[in-house]
Amino acid sequence: MTPSSASLRAILKQLADAGVSPNAGLPLENSIHQAGTALRQAVLAEVPAFSSSGNPDILPGLERHGADNIREILRLIAGGEVGDFEFIKTHAHHRAEQRFPLEATLHAYRCGHRILSLWLREAALAGQPPNLEQAISAVADFAIEYTNIISSIAAAEYVAHTRLLAESEGDRRTELLNILLSGYDESDGRAAQLLRRAGYLEQRQAYCVVAAQSTNPTEMDSPARAQRIVNSIFATTTGASMRMLAGIRDNLVTIVFSDKRRQSGWTAAQSNLAGRIHPLLEVLGTAVLVGISADHPSTSFLPKALHEAQIALDFATVARRVVQFAELPVRDLLIHHGRDYVQTAAPGWISSFTSADAKAGGSLAQTLRAIAEADLNMQKAARILGRHPNTVYTRIEKIRGLTGLDAQRYRDLSELLLAADCWPN
Repeated sequence: MTPSSASLRAILKQLADAGVSPNAGLPLENSIHQAGTALRQAVLAEVPAFSSSGNPDILPGLERHGADNIREILRLIAGGEVGDFEFIKTHAHHRAEQRFPLEATLHAYRCGHRILSLWLREAALAGQPPNLEQAISAVADFAIEYTNIISSIAAAEYVAHTRLLAESEGDRRTELLNILLSGYDESDGRAAQLLRRAGYLEQRQAYCVVAAQSTNPTEMDSPARAQRIVNSIFATTTGASMRMLAGIRDNLVTIVFSDKRRQSGWTAAQSNLAGRIHPLLEVLGTAVLVGISADHPSTSFLPKALHEAQIALDFATVARRVVQFAELPVRDLLIHHGRDYVQTAAPGWISSFTSADAKAGGSLAQTLRAIAEADLNMQKAARILGRHPNTVYTRIEKIRGLTGLDAQRYRDLSELLLAADCWPN
């Protein structure tokens, strides 16, 4: 027995002692219709949320719930035992599922308290209790206690059910994100149904994936920190037409963005989705690094898009926080993809070259890059380096002695530059 139930039982005993219960039962039953009408009118007049809601079930639900409360009060006054108020819990669950404001429901109960108090008082008087003052006092106590109980039960059930719905929605989003980013077999009917219901199998959509993390990777071990990044990205893209589905995968904030690529087969394609996202994410600040995939025309490409976003993230730095995969140079992509493989087949001279370059403070590799930037023009390379041309020629000779390659020849320069990038000091 809960303290509230015990209190309500005590007040019901007071009603019986005062001659209200069960004598008021018949007057209450005869005025049920009038009480229900008054209750509905009072709530609609004082709680705008009911009239302004676009949900067609809100007003019928209000009427049903009012009738349920009136019948319960009548049952209790007629001598019935205090029940479990299951109808209150059920109503709270419906309101939570409808995302109808809890405050509006509690406000309706407060309005109902006034109407039900008057209804009970008039029925008590009609029953001609022997002690009028005692009867009126007991009726007032009952109305207050009943309203408090149903308000407490409704609030507790609404909050609990809202949390349960949020957890279920979170699980659904996680499952949906995993299906999209891991790929799915077209014969998997359940996956296809989930995607279709969520609108991810619609035609003429463009998709891209964003991968983000803190500049300090260890911070991603904190779920709160990762969620703050998600919240920040959602905040920066508020007002944009793109749809977002976010989650945490492999310690990275991962978001699938989607938008209509074109309205129909006869209309022109809209602007690049990744290109529209890029400037929005630039405002995240220096604490977040972001990689953006290229645009893709269907969900079947999203595993590839995730890979692209992760590669782009690898190139992000504090100086260049947001990187688009489509803007990465081919050479950089080749080195990123093949560095580990190339390092297993190191040329015999690489150790001598990297050691000498380290001792020279990186000036040998710096000279090679300047020569490439100057299109093999040694005078221009010297100006880029801020050195005398003889210094450039001296370094070229030193590199030739270490490697046997001539930096003034295109093929040899390409080989040297690839080595310098694959075996950084």
